[in-house]
Amino acid sequence: MKFTEASLAGAWIVDIEALTDERGFFARTWCRREFEEHGIDADFVQVSVSYNRLAGTLRGMHFQRPPHAETKLVRCVRGAIYDVIVDLRRDSDSYGRWTGLELSANNRRGLLVPAGFAHGFITLDDNTEVLYQISAYFTPGSGAGLRHDDPKLGIEWPIPVKVIADKDRALPAFADHEPAA
Repeated sequence: MKFTEASLAGAWIVDIEALTDERGFFARTWCRREFEEHGIDADFVQVSVSYNRLAGTLRGMHFQRPPHAETKLVRCVRGAIYDVIVDLRRDSDSYGRWTGLELSANNRRGLLVPAGFAHGFITLDDNTEVLYQISAYFTPGSGAGLRHDDPKLGIEWPIPVKVIADKDRALPAFADHEPAA
């Protein structure tokens, strides 16, 4: 795997290194040793999938509050998404900043989202599936989020939002959230 530091401290872009032959390719998407060699301590305990029927579907910006904060390795395994993270760690140099990148079945990139970040995406294709490896068990009542269109954050989504859940539309602004420790 090839690890590239993202523009926000602690976040990583993870590209596969494919071994190819006449059949296609084989590649690792997770190796504890390689992640640890890059200072990433993630012990994934859950794997989830998100199916999104229409392009322009927005999910986010979500996070789990401490002590249930989670690290996620996100990959798009069908279609394409524009994936966005926001640093919510008040002691971080990148606190309140966001970054985004395209994850797709074609580019096979992954994004390591550290604990203490909000995460969301918009689908760029119909029938898109996103796979999450997650370091913490889901704990009802610990989920939270931020508005995807908060002017304070200034996230630049590449396409208009066509589908969004009412609960995501009603999320609070960045200024109204409780920062992660």
